[in-house]
Amino acid sequence: MSNKIIFSTRKYRYLQEEVIQRGGFQKGKIDVKTFPDGERYQRILSPVNGQDVVLIGGTVSDTDTLEIYDLAYALIKYGARSIQLFFPYFGYSTMERAIKAGEVVTAKSRAVMFSSLPRTSLGNHFIFFDLHSEGIPHYFEGQALINHVYCKQIIVDAAKDLADNSFVMACTDAGRAKWVESLANEMGVNAAFIFKRRISGEKTEVTSISADVEGMDVVIYDDMIRTGGSLINAAKAYKNAGAKKIFTITTHGLFTDEALEKIKGSGVIEKVVATNSHPNSFLAKHPILRVESLAPLIVEQILEEKK
Repeated sequence: MSNKIIFSTRKYRYLQEEVIQRGGFQKGKIDVKTFPDGERYQRILSPVNGQDVVLIGGTVSDTDTLEIYDLAYALIKYGARSIQLFFPYFGYSTMERAIKAGEVVTAKSRAVMFSSLPRTSLGNHFIFFDLHSEGIPHYFEGQALINHVYCKQIIVDAAKDLADNSFVMACTDAGRAKWVESLANEMGVNAAFIFKRRISGEKTEVTSISADVEGMDVVIYDDMIRTGGSLINAAKAYKNAGAKKIFTITTHGLFTDEALEKIKGSGVIEKVVATNSHPNSFLAKHPILRVESLAPLIVEQILEEKK
């Protein structure tokens, strides 16, 4: 058994359990309660002094973000020799830069907050997966050690399983074209993206598609799906351009506002594949959804650090 001790926040216990099962790690135990006024009580039950610890937690809300921070702080203060913080989902990408004067760049302030954690003797390692904004790691300060993991193999395997051999790898807009082109090159298929014209602050229209999709299966990759609106519009554009079957792969399935029902109801998307990086994906249990686990990638990163 590895001497790594695996902890998690409450919402990510499902990943904690799978990582422990796959890697033969020791389970970190925490007692968590909520006082009548809403204040959270946490107590670390597993001895961590001189131990290498792992903490898994996603910033699915501000409350969850503070839960991660508080646990990490306590683990370090109680003597952890090293700490790896795994963020299967790191949010705040909507506010990753200021457009208007006075706007708060939440991605920056959260990164600074985590950077303020006391340093273990072997450093503090932060591991992210398919960040919506690749600039976020640069917001971390001091001696924070950052690793941005790309879930390429999960996406490639899912795409090959879903579609016919001669499919087109696509995205919802030109903003993700470079990443989708990289995926397409990996699989030896063509890439496609959509050109849009903004009509108003909230409305866009498709003006053209960059590649011929006539009679081809199309696999749309979108790193994050929230309400599904952009995805559905893109899928309809590919369908109108002659696509045969359309599938979708996402790393972070937030699926807010009954997104999966809307995607199914659109009638243009056959299947959605998401990782379990967000609790909403893990809990969804929808017939159009297939969930792939990040646990193997997390275990790989844990074992890689030991080498």
